[in-house]
Amino acid sequence: MILAKRVRLKPTKEQEQKLWKSAGTARWTYNWTLNRQQENYKKGGKFLSNNDLRKEITQLKQTDDFKWLSNVSNNIAKQAVKDACDAYQKFFKGQSQFPKFKSRRKSKASFYNDTSKLKVKKNLVLIEKVGWIKTSEQLPMNVKYTNPRISFDKKYWYISIGIEQEFEQEERSDEVIGIDLGIKDLAICSNGQRFKNINKTKEVRKTEKCLRRLQRSVSRKYDMNKRGENQFVKTSNTIKIEKSIQRLHRRLTNIRDNHIHQATNAIVKTKPCKVVMEDLNVNGMMKNRHLSKAVANQKLYEFIRQMKYKCEKYGIEFMQVDRFYPSSKTCSSCGTIKKDLKLSDRVYKCECGLKIDRDWNASINLANFGKLAV
Repeated sequence: MILAKRVRLKPTKEQEQKLWKSAGTARWTYNWTLNRQQENYKKGGKFLSNNDLRKEITQLKQTDDFKWLSNVSNNIAKQAVKDACDAYQKFFKGQSQFPKFKSRRKSKASFYNDTSKLKVKKNLVLIEKVGWIKTSEQLPMNVKYTNPRISFDKKYWYISIGIEQEFEQEERSDEVIGIDLGIKDLAICSNGQRFKNINKTKEVRKTEKCLRRLQRSVSRKYDMNKRGENQFVKTSNTIKIEKSIQRLHRRLTNIRDNHIHQATNAIVKTKPCKVVMEDLNVNGMMKNRHLSKAVANQKLYEFIRQMKYKCEKYGIEFMQVDRFYPSSKTCSSCGTIKKDLKLSDRVYKCECGLKIDRDWNASINLANFGKLAV
């Protein structure tokens, strides 16, 4: 099984400039490739292959206007072309939305490093045309690396690599766990485990309040420095506030991701034989303007993704029930379906006398469904 390892880099100022050049080249090449594909499509041409576009990039490097493309590794531009072509093809296959152009201000700065050129020493890693960079912890040595990527998260530079790992399959219990995801609580398990909504904690609310204050502040500065329609002068104070906003977004993302990792680890460590969840329509849930922000902050899709690979890691069977299965409306005791159940009904009351928390009832139904499924 291939698992990713992410380690912080500690570049010097000179090395950091080279990293920014590499990330900028990857972004420009990605946008150039998308633009070429769009222009070609409008003219009625067929899909342009990776090899054809890479040859065009090589010819551009030989001109005076694009000599700067040779200042970084040629593998960066090659991989950026491949990434853009893959994203373009996925859209026509119906696997994703239409790829967007990468923005210098909003997009995540990242680029590819060729596996054959990646060398590792004690607390050092060699990035092509950048040099040996210090790392905060030791990367595995004498192993095969997959898809090395260098990225910037608005504060630090990181390198992430895929490494083939084998895990011993431990003995598991006969327990089947059903997991119901929600907004009031992140996850409710049929075995009684309950994981809170991290967005309701004091720490997150305080950070979000600070974020709103800074966003209002920078918005006022945009209005003060307007120079015509959609144009303004960016002052040093504006840049400082924008960096603070980026750091707060980073902090909120890290808090939420850490909470999801802790929750999924706690479930997997109970060593069940099977985990059953619903196949949620997250995109459909996001269309509800009253709940879209709460759904986005819960990161439900990320929770499901982590459960999938962690179950595979420990040899636990993972199962997803059809999204139309009435897990919330079904009585976990007698099996009666309550069709008039509303979203505001937090306690499930059945004619058989059962009174139970709505979400816990749904998780028990999911576990029962998993027990019956072969």
